[in-house]
Amino acid sequence: HSAIDGDVLVANYQSDGKGRLDREFIAAPSAALLFSLYKKVTRPRDEWNFIALLTALSITEALTDLDKKITLSIKWPNDILVNDKKVAGLLCQGENDGVIVGVGLNVGMQETELPVVTATSLYLEKFSQLDRNEILKRILKSFREKFEVWHAQGSAPFISQYENLSSSLNRDIQIIWPAGDSLATQATGISIRGELILNNGVLVNSADVLHLR
Repeated sequence: HSAIDGDVLVANYQSDGKGRLDREFIAAPSAALLFSLYKKVTRPRDEWNFIALLTALSITEALTDLDKKITLSIKWPNDILVNDKKVAGLLCQGENDGVIVGVGLNVGMQETELPVVTATSLYLEKFSQLDRNEILKRILKSFREKFEVWHAQGSAPFISQYENLSSSLNRDIQIIWPAGDSLATQATGISIRGELILNNGVLVNSADVLHLR
């Protein structure tokens, strides 16, 4: 089955998921919202990285719309945090003439089901809406609207919105590159292509970020 523009696949549980840099990702049945969607893209390929940032914005917007009391932030490039704990992650990969966006959101997980101590779930954060179908609907609606604007105008309309939600800026961070070397630094903003702008002007487009206290 080849993917069609707008296709969405939802899984009830995940036993062999892959996170960034091939990390294992496991979720118990019904405890998480796990879905992938495929979008055709006609913008230049060197702009596609920004789709991950659009997705992160869509998740934060959808969740905030459902419960105004929740305070979310985005850890660059693709973690959604509540009180500095990870509640969702996402991964984008180019596929022919489009992108597959994969999202994992911890919804009903109890403390014992969390993969790591730095994770949390909507249930544990006393979020008022735990219906995964409703949450999915809101995320997809938000993503569709943002994607249309991005497709027409590029990423400029979203930069300040993302920077305002990002918890990775203007604080001590450690950049860990895929090869394993690292750098203690601060980031000052997000580039038009979704890269992290370090205070020395260097642009980072693929790395892990560790937030230092």
